[in-house]
Amino acid sequence: MTNIILLAFALAFDAFAVAIAVGIRMGHLERWTVFRLSWHFGFAQFGMPIVGWYAGGVISGWVGSLGHWLAALILAAIGSHAVYEQLRPEKREWKGDPTRGMSLIVLMFATSIDALAAGLSLALVGTAILNPALIIGVVAAGMTVLGLSFGRALGMRFSRQAGILGGLILIALAVKTVW
Repeated sequence: MTNIILLAFALAFDAFAVAIAVGIRMGHLERWTVFRLSWHFGFAQFGMPIVGWYAGGVISGWVGSLGHWLAALILAAIGSHAVYEQLRPEKREWKGDPTRGMSLIVLMFATSIDALAAGLSLALVGTAILNPALIIGVVAAGMTVLGLSFGRALGMRFSRQAGILGGLILIALAVKTVW
């Protein structure tokens, strides 16, 4: 059980870091926004280990090599765009809501690819998947709420610099994904 909890927190770091960046960028957070992002990140972190567990060794080679690079590319692109938008003097307002639409779907999958690989690993060691998946999903949802709150606090104090920091966090997360 201790190993599963440690695994859950390790997997939730991606969701936590992205939530910080979203909180920084959005500033004002409504309850439904917090719920929407934490629900979707938690659901993805719950579902991906199950998919990985069932897939077993069939896709392990693909996820191991391309999955991390794909997640890194997506996060780096989002982070670079965030920094670019903050550095453009004529356009400092951030438009759009990353907790809706295609942005939400992309972030959901980008932060949960590691959970897919964890599900594959759990299948290889013969661990049942439902309880670990539930723990992973709940921890990810909770860490998302904490990340949004922390990011919002930073964003309220430092505005433009915080937007750049949020983009840099996503870029660092992309590097961590492939490092």
